[in-house]
Amino acid sequence: MNDEIKSMLKDAGIIVAITLIAGLVLGGVYQLTKEPIEEQKRIKKANACKEVYAEAASFTEMADFDTEAAASVLAAEYPSQDIDEVMEAVDGSGNTIGYVLTVTTHEGYGGDIQFTMGVTDEGMLNGISILSISETAGLGMRAEEVLKPQFAGKSAEKYEYTKTGAVSEGQIDAISGATITTNAVVNGVNAGLYYFQNTLGGGAE
Repeated sequence: MNDEIKSMLKDAGIIVAITLIAGLVLGGVYQLTKEPIEEQKRIKKANACKEVYAEAASFTEMADFDTEAAASVLAAEYPSQDIDEVMEAVDGSGNTIGYVLTVTTHEGYGGDIQFTMGVTDEGMLNGISILSISETAGLGMRAEEVLKPQFAGKSAEKYEYTKTGAVSEGQIDAISGATITTNAVVNGVNAGLYYFQNTLGGGAE
């Protein structure tokens, strides 16, 4: 075996060793950070649920909820929206008093927007809590300050946005210069209400 081949084998061995070590280090880091990351997700979810349903004593995952079945319900009216999760809002006596839905709308200007929304058994919208959003700074990113407050304590079967000032319960003032973001959030809320009305057994008259 000549020196060139020996050198190549040595270099290959070094590369393999480095790759193995790097893999072990990354695996160790993942194991160390996995649980804290999951815990932060649980805390964020719990806070979002409490924000949109303050009256509830606790929240329980709906056991028979299925994302594919939810997509089928929305397919005809809201094909660009997903229901990711449904939590039952429970009072101190263990009675279900409403629901918290996690919704993802794929119509955002900068990508998906995900939020939770609280709905009472009577169809009252308690409000929304934005979990993730990547819209334009100063425009769509103002959804938290402009859109979120407008959905609190509302009762309508469906919402629409307006650029001229809301004059009814079912109207939402659009974010100036960000109608795409506004439309995405409004459609996401409407999708959640549509799912509630057609699957969870209730709604505003």
